Amino acid sequence: MEKTDFKKELDVYRAPKGRFEIVDVPELRYLMIDGHGDPNTSASFAGATEALYPVAYKLKFASKQKLGRDYVVMPLEGLWWADDMKAFTSARDKSQWDWTLLIMTPDWIDDAMFAEAVDQVAAKSAPERLAEVRLESLAEGRCVQTLHVGSYDDETETLARLHDEFIPANGLTMTGRHHEIYLSDPRKVAPEKRRTILRQPVSAR
Repeated sequence: MEKTDFKKELDVYRAPKGRFEIVDVPELRYLMIDGHGDPNTSASFAGATEALYPVAYKLKFASKQKLGRDYVVMPLEGLWWADDMKAFTSARDKSQWDWTLLIMTPDWIDDAMFAEAVDQVAAKSAPERLAEVRLESLAEGRCVQTLHVGSYDDETETLARLHDEFIPANGLTMTGRHHEIYLSDPRKVAPEKRRTILRQPVSAR
Protein backbone atom coordinates (compact mmCIF):
# COMPACT_ATOMS: atom_id res chain seq x y z
CA MET A 1 0.00 0.00 0.00
CA GLU A 2 1.39 3.38 -1.01
CA LYS A 3 1.85 5.84 1.84
CA THR A 4 1.15 9.52 1.11
CA ASP A 5 3.47 12.10 2.65
CA PHE A 6 1.74 15.47 2.36
CA LYS A 7 4.96 17.30 3.25
CA LYS A 8 6.15 16.18 -0.21
CA GLU A 9 2.79 16.43 -1.96
CA LEU A 10 1.93 19.98 -0.90
CA ASP A 11 4.29 22.78 -1.95
CA VAL A 12 3.25 24.91 1.02
CA TYR A 13 5.08 22.48 3.35
CA ARG A 14 8.36 23.54 1.76
CA ALA A 15 9.94 26.96 2.20
CA PRO A 16 13.28 28.57 1.32
CA LYS A 17 15.84 29.35 3.98
CA GLY A 18 17.08 32.92 4.08
CA ARG A 19 14.39 34.50 1.91
CA PHE A 20 10.65 35.10 1.96
CA GLU A 21 8.28 33.49 -0.52
CA ILE A 22 4.67 34.42 -1.35
CA VAL A 23 2.44 31.34 -1.58
CA ASP A 24 -1.25 30.52 -1.89
CA VAL A 25 -2.23 28.05 0.82
CA PRO A 26 -5.29 25.92 -0.01
CA GLU A 27 -8.06 25.28 2.47
CA LEU A 28 -6.92 22.36 4.62
CA ARG A 29 -8.43 20.27 7.41
CA TYR A 30 -6.77 20.10 10.80
CA LEU A 31 -7.14 18.58 14.21
CA MET A 32 -7.18 21.68 16.46
CA ILE A 33 -7.01 22.57 20.13
CA ASP A 34 -6.71 26.03 21.74
CA GLY A 35 -4.79 27.35 24.70
CA HIS A 36 -2.99 30.23 26.38
CA GLY A 37 0.37 30.77 28.05
CA ASP A 38 4.04 29.88 27.84
CA PRO A 39 4.45 26.68 25.79
CA ASN A 40 7.57 25.80 27.77
CA THR A 41 5.85 25.78 31.16
CA SER A 42 2.10 25.63 30.54
CA ALA A 43 0.35 22.44 31.60
CA SER A 44 -2.32 23.44 29.09
CA PHE A 45 0.21 23.22 26.24
CA ALA A 46 1.49 19.80 27.30
CA GLY A 47 -2.08 18.61 27.67
CA ALA A 48 -2.91 19.85 24.19
CA THR A 49 -0.19 17.81 22.52
CA GLU A 50 -1.11 14.78 24.61
CA ALA A 51 -4.67 15.04 23.29
CA LEU A 52 -3.86 15.71 19.63
CA TYR A 53 -1.43 12.93 18.80
CA PRO A 54 -3.49 9.88 19.88
CA VAL A 55 -6.40 11.10 17.74
CA ALA A 56 -4.08 11.76 14.79
CA TYR A 57 -2.71 8.21 14.92
CA LYS A 58 -6.14 6.63 15.38
CA LEU A 59 -7.26 8.43 12.20
CA LYS A 60 -4.20 7.24 10.29
CA PHE A 61 -4.83 3.60 11.26
CA ALA A 62 -8.55 3.88 10.50
CA SER A 63 -7.80 5.35 7.08
CA LYS A 64 -5.40 2.52 6.30
CA GLN A 65 -7.67 -0.27 7.54
CA LYS A 66 -11.06 0.97 6.36
CA LEU A 67 -10.24 3.02 3.28
CA GLY A 68 -7.00 1.43 2.12
CA ARG A 69 -5.33 4.84 2.19
CA ASP A 70 -2.19 5.19 4.29
CA TYR A 71 -0.42 8.45 5.04
CA VAL A 72 2.33 9.92 7.20
CA VAL A 73 1.02 11.74 10.28
CA MET A 74 1.83 15.39 9.71
CA PRO A 75 4.03 17.51 11.98
CA LEU A 76 2.70 19.70 14.76
CA GLU A 77 1.78 23.24 13.76
CA GLY A 78 0.75 26.30 15.74
CA LEU A 79 -1.15 29.52 15.27
CA TRP A 80 0.13 32.21 17.64
CA TRP A 81 -1.11 35.64 18.64
CA ALA A 82 -1.41 38.09 21.54
CA ASP A 83 -3.46 41.19 22.31
CA ASP A 84 -0.21 43.11 21.86
CA MET A 85 1.78 41.36 19.13
CA LYS A 86 5.00 42.85 20.53
CA ALA A 87 4.62 40.25 23.28
CA PHE A 88 5.22 37.71 20.54
CA THR A 89 7.63 39.34 18.10
CA SER A 90 9.97 41.41 20.28
CA ALA A 91 9.33 41.27 24.00
CA ARG A 92 8.71 37.50 23.79
CA ASP A 93 6.46 37.61 26.86
CA LYS A 94 5.26 34.05 26.46
CA SER A 95 2.82 34.29 29.36
CA GLN A 96 0.71 36.58 27.12
CA TRP A 97 0.55 34.23 24.16
CA ASP A 98 -2.61 32.61 22.81
CA TRP A 99 -2.31 29.64 20.51
CA THR A 100 -4.05 26.95 18.53
CA LEU A 101 -2.14 23.72 17.95
CA LEU A 102 -2.83 21.89 14.69
CA ILE A 103 -2.16 18.61 12.92
CA MET A 104 -3.18 18.54 9.24
CA THR A 105 -5.39 15.61 8.18
CA PRO A 106 -6.35 14.40 4.68
CA ASP A 107 -9.58 15.73 3.20
CA TRP A 108 -10.99 12.19 3.08
CA ILE A 109 -11.15 12.09 6.89
CA ASP A 110 -14.76 12.99 7.68
CA ASP A 111 -16.57 13.98 10.86
CA ALA A 112 -17.76 10.43 11.53
CA MET A 113 -14.21 9.04 11.37
CA PHE A 114 -13.05 11.81 13.68
CA ALA A 115 -15.79 11.11 16.23
CA GLU A 116 -15.00 7.39 16.17
CA ALA A 117 -11.28 8.07 16.67
CA VAL A 118 -12.00 10.28 19.69
CA ASP A 119 -14.22 7.56 21.17
CA GLN A 120 -11.48 4.97 20.68
CA VAL A 121 -8.90 7.15 22.41
CA ALA A 122 -11.33 7.84 25.26
CA ALA A 123 -12.03 4.13 25.72
CA LYS A 124 -8.38 3.34 26.47
CA SER A 125 -6.80 6.16 28.43
CA ALA A 126 -8.42 9.50 27.74
CA PRO A 127 -6.07 12.51 27.81
CA GLU A 128 -7.38 15.28 30.04
CA ARG A 129 -8.04 17.67 27.14
CA LEU A 130 -9.39 15.12 24.65
CA ALA A 131 -12.89 16.64 24.59
CA GLU A 132 -11.42 19.95 23.38
CA VAL A 133 -9.94 18.51 20.18
CA ARG A 134 -11.93 19.40 17.07
CA LEU A 135 -11.69 18.79 13.31
CA GLU A 136 -11.96 22.04 11.37
CA SER A 137 -10.97 23.66 8.08
CA LEU A 138 -8.59 26.60 7.80
CA ALA A 139 -8.37 28.74 4.67
CA GLU A 140 -5.30 31.00 4.88
CA GLY A 141 -5.02 31.95 1.21
CA ARG A 142 -2.18 34.30 0.29
CA CYS A 143 0.74 34.00 2.74
CA VAL A 144 4.40 34.84 3.08
CA GLN A 145 6.65 32.14 4.50
CA THR A 146 10.28 31.22 5.07
CA LEU A 147 12.29 28.41 6.64
CA HIS A 148 13.87 29.21 10.00
CA VAL A 149 16.73 26.97 11.15
CA GLY A 150 17.59 27.34 14.82
CA SER A 151 16.03 27.86 18.21
CA TYR A 152 12.43 29.05 18.43
CA ASP A 153 13.64 32.02 20.47
CA ASP A 154 15.92 33.07 17.62
CA GLU A 155 12.97 33.79 15.32
CA THR A 156 12.69 37.42 16.45
CA GLU A 157 15.02 38.94 13.82
CA THR A 158 13.37 37.02 10.98
CA LEU A 159 9.89 38.02 12.14
CA ALA A 160 10.94 41.67 12.37
CA ARG A 161 12.20 41.58 8.77
CA LEU A 162 9.00 39.84 7.66
CA HIS A 163 6.61 42.20 9.43
CA ASP A 164 8.46 45.50 9.11
CA GLU A 165 10.29 45.15 5.79
CA PHE A 166 9.13 42.47 3.35
CA ILE A 167 5.37 42.69 3.86
CA PRO A 168 5.05 46.52 3.58
CA ALA A 169 7.65 46.67 0.79
CA ASN A 170 5.49 44.34 -1.29
CA GLY A 171 2.27 46.29 -0.79
CA LEU A 172 0.86 43.74 1.63
CA THR A 173 -0.70 43.86 5.07
CA MET A 174 -0.95 41.12 7.71
CA THR A 175 -4.39 39.54 8.03
CA GLY A 176 -4.38 36.19 9.85
CA ARG A 177 -2.47 34.68 12.73
CA HIS A 178 1.23 33.89 12.76
CA HIS A 179 1.63 30.24 11.76
CA GLU A 180 4.52 27.90 12.54
CA ILE A 181 5.11 24.40 11.16
CA TYR A 182 7.51 22.31 13.24
CA LEU A 183 9.37 20.10 10.77
CA SER A 184 11.77 18.93 13.48
CA ASP A 185 10.88 16.97 16.60
CA PRO A 186 12.17 19.12 19.50
CA ARG A 187 12.62 15.96 21.59
CA LYS A 188 15.19 14.64 19.10
CA VAL A 189 16.74 17.67 17.40
CA ALA A 190 19.08 20.18 19.04
CA PRO A 191 17.70 23.75 19.18
CA GLU A 192 20.25 25.13 16.72
CA LYS A 193 19.25 22.54 14.09
CA ARG A 194 15.46 22.73 14.34
CA ARG A 195 13.64 23.49 11.07
CA THR A 196 10.47 25.58 11.32
CA ILE A 197 8.37 27.14 8.59
CA LEU A 198 7.26 30.63 9.61
CA ARG A 199 4.09 31.72 7.79
CA GLN A 200 2.08 34.94 7.83
CA PRO A 201 -1.27 35.34 6.01
CA VAL A 202 -1.45 38.62 4.08
CA SER A 203 -3.63 40.62 1.71
CA ALA A 204 -3.00 43.46 -0.71
CA ARG A 205 -3.29 46.94 0.76
